[in-house]
Amino acid sequence: MGDQSFNAFKMAQAQFDAIAEKLGLDHATRDLLRNPDKEFHFNIPIKMDDGTYKVFRGFRCQHNDARGPSKGGIRFHPQETIDTVRALSMWMTWKTAVVDIPLGGGKGGVICDPHNLSLNEQEKICRGWVRQVYKNIGPLQDVPAPDVMTTAQHMIWMMDEYEVLAGAKYPGVITGKPVGIGGSLGRVEATGYGVIFTLREALKEEDVDIKNTSASFQGFGNVAQNAMKLYHLLGGHIIAVSSWNNSEQKAYTIRKEDGIDINKLLMFTNKFGEIDIEEAKSHAYEVLDADAWMKQDVDILIPAALENQINAKTVGLISDKVKFIVEGANGPTTPEADEVLKEKGVLVIPDFLANAGGVTCSYFEQVQTNINYYWTKEEVLEKLDETTTSAYHKISTLARKKKLYMRDAAYLISIQSVAEACKLRGWV
Repeated sequence: MGDQSFNAFKMAQAQFDAIAEKLGLDHATRDLLRNPDKEFHFNIPIKMDDGTYKVFRGFRCQHNDARGPSKGGIRFHPQETIDTVRALSMWMTWKTAVVDIPLGGGKGGVICDPHNLSLNEQEKICRGWVRQVYKNIGPLQDVPAPDVMTTAQHMIWMMDEYEVLAGAKYPGVITGKPVGIGGSLGRVEATGYGVIFTLREALKEEDVDIKNTSASFQGFGNVAQNAMKLYHLLGGHIIAVSSWNNSEQKAYTIRKEDGIDINKLLMFTNKFGEIDIEEAKSHAYEVLDADAWMKQDVDILIPAALENQINAKTVGLISDKVKFIVEGANGPTTPEADEVLKEKGVLVIPDFLANAGGVTCSYFEQVQTNINYYWTKEEVLEKLDETTTSAYHKISTLARKKKLYMRDAAYLISIQSVAEACKLRGWV
């Protein structure tokens, strides 16, 4: 989001256009699917703790709901843009389709920095966001969820505001809620675990023992933390991880050649996933530059932060030893970088498959809410594993059969599924 020369929505449209051409989609279907069906821009005025008033800018995009209600997170970020939200809503449409859950794609955001806001101010933003889109979201319309710098606490504030306005209980209006107030066990782990479930299957297909692999991660938020935990549990060796430092407004990579202990690292990490660099140095970690995470001589790279991280400028930094890239983030790899990775024979597990664990578990939360019966954590993660593994092999089989780049195979399956739903409804 910080790179003004990068436009995530143009990238998402370019990816769509290439697959639409391969599928031979008619012009009406292309026009329908290359833009959001609806988008909302609005102001959120709030009274700050010091008594002054400030206006925050909010967004919600609903890309397509042919396969079910729109679904997607809400980001709080100081550099949020409407084009990023548009792109993410489109990617969510393909994500829900590729794992075959009956939902469409949506996304939301607010231009703000939670680092500089009290909890009281954040609550006001959450409630103000809901008031602006109240008539356009709901359990059968559009179901928001947490995303970058939003949490279960933000979701419960939003749900509460919706219920106040509706005058009734609607726990299905939002997912990612706290357990005990309509939330699902396993939701916290879901996205990161889904990343490693897909990696595990890829390694099996390539006849590689995960215990003999090493990995480097970008980002240390919820997705990366849980992916690292499961990867380590399965026997993988973590060499490096990057982390944003808000006080300095820059990222660092920390490295330990003999392996990073995720649990010890969490002891000096704040709630935003920011590692205390001085503490890291005192625990014998090397502190390197922001891009060092992708320069490591490892088998696996897992970008799990923001979009546009592996691009035409940075792809050349990647070691020839890297054989797998698993996209925990949305849109971390640009089409230009994809071309280089194809030539190098790197197996890239695309974002809308690799990180679909979050929306899959959100769907499970909706199901549990609807029947008012909640599963154990083991049941949730088992169902998540089954869904993710099935989707991986469906895409891998097509990729191998047609000799396709895995991202292209995933797009072929998901876009065709959504296009067929639109045609069956008579929209095009």
